[in-house]
Amino acid sequence: MRQSIRLPALTVGLTLVALLTTAGCTDASAEGDGAAPKAKNPAATVPEVEVDEAAAALLPAEVKTKGTLVVASDASYRPFEYFDTDNKTITGFDIDLTDVLGAKLGLKVRHVNAGFDSILPGLAAKKYDIGASAFSVTPERAKTVDFVTYLRGGTGIAVKTGNPLGLKMAPKSLCGHAVSAQKGSVQGLSQLPEISKSCAEAGRKPVAIELFPSQDGANLAVVSGRVDAVMADTISLAMQAEASGGKFELVDGPLYAPDRYGLAVPKNSPLKPALEAAVKAILSDGTMDALMKKWQISGASRIKGGS
Repeated sequence: MRQSIRLPALTVGLTLVALLTTAGCTDASAEGDGAAPKAKNPAATVPEVEVDEAAAALLPAEVKTKGTLVVASDASYRPFEYFDTDNKTITGFDIDLTDVLGAKLGLKVRHVNAGFDSILPGLAAKKYDIGASAFSVTPERAKTVDFVTYLRGGTGIAVKTGNPLGLKMAPKSLCGHAVSAQKGSVQGLSQLPEISKSCAEAGRKPVAIELFPSQDGANLAVVSGRVDAVMADTISLAMQAEASGGKFELVDGPLYAPDRYGLAVPKNSPLKPALEAAVKAILSDGTMDALMKKWQISGASRIKGGS
């Protein structure tokens, strides 16, 4: 999604990734392809989580007293966060992840749906405690928020099934083409403008960048023919392509700008040490692996530490 500047690193190609599966409420299916989400592995279970006393001891007094973490996510980015079939309940990997981390810290978690590009400003305004929306960790974002990393990933592109224009996961392949992305995403704010600039410097037509409020809208632009391709995080984009019923697909090729995903907290937040300790705990006790299996996220996206 996601990023104003974001991403992580898979070592597998986009074809393999495709087999696995960044302020008002948005019904993802209403703007998207209408396909029912198929994120979860019904056979996968997540073990019951117990409080990690060492991590909980790091909580600032204000958070302990409040007893609840307010987590903001943009519910239009399967499998990380999206509305379930009732169009009211927010579900997804980031939702389960923050619920588990809350449990590790002995806290309740309240989930809030927010526009992706409003989450980081909302953290600065202290509206939320955590931003959990598949944020890529970037130097630009790190100027205003701190991150606790939890996955690795990268950027890919998707096109109409069959790739009639023969586009490739290579910057010069996109010169002169219309490409969509989500507003506030690293793809929209940084990567596509950089690619477009490189096209112009090489004497080729720049990329016509189309930005949409939700990832579903960016995907729909490809299906409708408004744009030639959509650029987003491969983990989510692969799953969305699979759920589209064959309307669009990822192209083969290496990931673009591999990086890390992070939970965002306000700059210098006293919550960060406790959150880092809780992430390390679920990485070591098997909970993270169970979550990744449930949401069909490749083990290649796993990180070794939580900072």
